[in-house]
Amino acid sequence: MNDYMIAVILGIVEGFTEYLPVSSTGHMILVGDWLGFDGPRASVFEVFIQLGAILSVLIIYKEKFIRMLYQYRCWNLFRRENWFRTDTGLTLAHVAAGIVPVMGIGYLAHHAIKTYLFSAGTVIIGLIIGGLFMLAAEKAHMKVRCKDVEKMTIVQAFLVGAFQMLALWPGFSRSGSTIAGGLFLGMSRKAAADFSFIIAVPVMIVACFYDLLKSLSYLSGNDLVMIAIGFVTAFIVAYVSVLWFLKFLNKSTLASFAYYRFVVALVSFLHFFVLN
Repeated sequence: MNDYMIAVILGIVEGFTEYLPVSSTGHMILVGDWLGFDGPRASVFEVFIQLGAILSVLIIYKEKFIRMLYQYRCWNLFRRENWFRTDTGLTLAHVAAGIVPVMGIGYLAHHAIKTYLFSAGTVIIGLIIGGLFMLAAEKAHMKVRCKDVEKMTIVQAFLVGAFQMLALWPGFSRSGSTIAGGLFLGMSRKAAADFSFIIAVPVMIVACFYDLLKSLSYLSGNDLVMIAIGFVTAFIVAYVSVLWFLKFLNKSTLASFAYYRFVVALVSFLHFFVLN
């Protein structure tokens, strides 16, 4: 298949799946294998189109990011007496509390994750367990104590970030783990999704550039057009899918995404282990 067509297809897949709780990693592995586009070159291309998806969230939440950047005196919220405050609005301190757990463990385990966990079998396991985790979160989601992301406490931000560590297992889904974690903590689906998307930005930027520094040599100048097509496609599709998902959560649960994950896991199992 033409490289430019591959770029469009993978850009669409990345854009739709990066922020929905369905595991973009699982979909990219499956679709990449179907297209015959894998190996180091494909891995670097996927990093670039992830940056397109990141840009879409930066634009959607630009007012929140700009306001947080001006709240440079927010760090006193880490004092113990401020851990449970709900009147500060969302700040950089909340974002920092939310990304510290996954950044620390992710840095220490990066090599092991890339070496041992990026396979079809581990992704299938992640899809199934992540789906069950989301169903359990919906069942446990009784009383909402935090309806708006601006009412989060530092403790809630840290705990949601701790749930994000589950997404280090490929196939589990970053948004799935954090949104479900937010439900367990008594957050509304919308508040949990908002915080999930916001803390994904710094985590994904760091992870993307770390991967690029190690793997950029696999690309050539001839790949620039393909990268640009994939980047733009992922940006547009991610922008639309995030706005749709936020509206969806106002009236629906995560259950349909959990069942969808089970279907993808079954299709992946048949593709990689039965039909091949």
